[in-house]
Amino acid sequence: MATPEFDLNDIKRRMQGAVSALSKDLGSLRTGRATPSILDPINVDAYGSSMPMAQVATVSVPEPRLLSISVWDRSMVAAVEKAIRESDLGLNPQTEGQTIRLRVPEMNEQRRKEMVKVAHKYTEEARVAVRHVRRDALDHLKKLEKESAISEDDEKRQATEVQKVTDQHIADIDGVLASKEKEIMQV
Repeated sequence: MATPEFDLNDIKRRMQGAVSALSKDLGSLRTGRATPSILDPINVDAYGSSMPMAQVATVSVPEPRLLSISVWDRSMVAAVEKAIRESDLGLNPQTEGQTIRLRVPEMNEQRRKEMVKVAHKYTEEARVAVRHVRRDALDHLKKLEKESAISEDDEKRQATEVQKVTDQHIADIDGVLASKEKEIMQV
């Protein structure tokens, strides 16, 4: 069986995927300001299946501490309200017809520290994902060398390149975390 050639760009793309996923996860963390992305993890039981909030309603930010959710189907208002209450976001929905309003309360110091811990957990998961990509790449290089598809020097040179790419993506992840941590702790 022929082994596919080593592609550093594919490694970069996969590692960048981990950084992008981290940015998305951190975007859903509440920082004391209203952003529609804090509702991204919420799924609503609608029409016999679980659907993301964006597929049943429009979310807008009329004020810095207020989210307005316009539910498209009047029969889904109760389901959307229930999904918000059951999420662990700590938000209390107020229903007015087909519109649900969510006041985003000020975060106290303890809640901010909890959010930072969650951000660190997401960040560690992203680091692990990048390390898994590195491990896969290094295993692939070893396999290519073992099959005499590349020389030992080429394997070492490529492994050094993979490590440089890994270090760069870990630094990117740390930068994303530092930015989010600063945003969360800002009063």
